[in-house]
Amino acid sequence: MNLVDAHTQRLAGILGLAPVLPVVVLRDAAQAVQAARALVAGGIPAIEVTLRTAAALDAVRAIAAEVEGAVVGVGTVLDPRQLDQALRAGARFAVSPGATPNLIAAARQHALPWLPGAATASECMALREQGYSLIKFFPAEAAGGVDALKSFAGPLPQLGFCATGGIGAGNAAGYLALPNVRAVGGSWLTPAAALEAGDFARIEALARAAACSRRVTPPADAPPPAPCRQAPSAPRSTSAQGSAPPGPAPDSSAG
Repeated sequence: MNLVDAHTQRLAGILGLAPVLPVVVLRDAAQAVQAARALVAGGIPAIEVTLRTAAALDAVRAIAAEVEGAVVGVGTVLDPRQLDQALRAGARFAVSPGATPNLIAAARQHALPWLPGAATASECMALREQGYSLIKFFPAEAAGGVDALKSFAGPLPQLGFCATGGIGAGNAAGYLALPNVRAVGGSWLTPAAALEAGDFARIEALARAAACSRRVTPPADAPPPAPCRQAPSAPRSTSAQGSAPPGPAPDSSAG
């Protein structure tokens, strides 16, 4: 088995942990541990911290060191240097919104499993030629959404997708119903307002709801899902804030 195949197996296991991969933007590393604990408590152990802020790598270090049960990775990886930085910070996977020749060449030899991004059939075919069979479909809604993924399934049956971009609680189920979708990604589990307010109870409640959004057709190589735990009538609070309101609208910027 070559390194890309080994990484694909590891990524399949990570995406199989829960139907939703939260795309988390942290502007203050001090929020990282409590936010990650809330996600894990809600049944969402795999966490993508985007490299869009100065606090991102410190947040990854803190989660990797302090949050039991979390599988932390990085998102918005744009160049090989960021793969090295993420690995040193303790990340266990990396995600990109697209793929460039330089990034593909580096990732094929890197210790960190990498989920490349694509939006078209040609981009998917190019990644398949390089050995990649798990791909981030981004930006999902803008690139054709559920209908595009249905169309990919015929000529590209070997590929599985993590659909991200414009996905939220209201439309995630349509993606998860597709046999070629391993998971969906989105930022609706960690709204900026909840992070800024320290409302980790809201994040946990959103995670619980997302963890119950089971795939209609789980991938054959996915591990057994964790038991779905519906939120109790009075959720245990992880902050001084009140109970969780409905989830936010989809975020098309989740790259």
